[in-house]
Amino acid sequence: MKQIDSTGSGIARQLRVLAIPGSLRSGSYNRRLLEAPVTASPPDMKIEVVYGVAAIPPFDEDLEQETKVGPSAVRQLRARVGAADGLLISTPEYNQSMSGVLKNVIDWLSRPGPEEVLIGKPVGIMGASGGRWGTRLAQANLRQVLTATESLVMPQPAIFIAEASRIFDQRGTLTDDITRRMLEKFLSAFDRWLKLTGAPSLTKAL
Repeated sequence: MKQIDSTGSGIARQLRVLAIPGSLRSGSYNRRLLEAPVTASPPDMKIEVVYGVAAIPPFDEDLEQETKVGPSAVRQLRARVGAADGLLISTPEYNQSMSGVLKNVIDWLSRPGPEEVLIGKPVGIMGASGGRWGTRLAQANLRQVLTATESLVMPQPAIFIAEASRIFDQRGTLTDDITRRMLEKFLSAFDRWLKLTGAPSLTKAL
């Protein structure tokens, strides 16, 4: 696959994608699902998984004002999101909705502070659950929230993983070939979505 030349110099670069899990658990299926695309992604896409979500405090406007934009963990994540060409988000489903952890992260990122890092940001969403019902309602809820942040959510394809324990081995490695093919198809579509929407950092470089 041909890489994007965003500078007009003839030098291609990889698309930078930041992957955010919606769970804090060390053995989270959603974290594992995001780690799997690191090896399944198109050659012109570099995926970096966020591991510091636990350091993001509950959203508090007083804290926001006291720290000027937010504490260090928030500022660092905002900078990484702002620099990324797109986001991958994988959410569990808690009580027929996305996790409070993920909603909190989005609330912080949606603040002006001073740049609106989610406005116009291409996003791909997926989800895994240990239960039988998958994450359809959580993903629908997440899409609604990302509409409010004016993010550009890829409409299709969708990945809803139920009974996720069956697709990973004890070390957390994805072993299910069907799921791997689904991820490859998803990431290929997301690669096209980034180029179709004109990922923000690519647009700024033109």
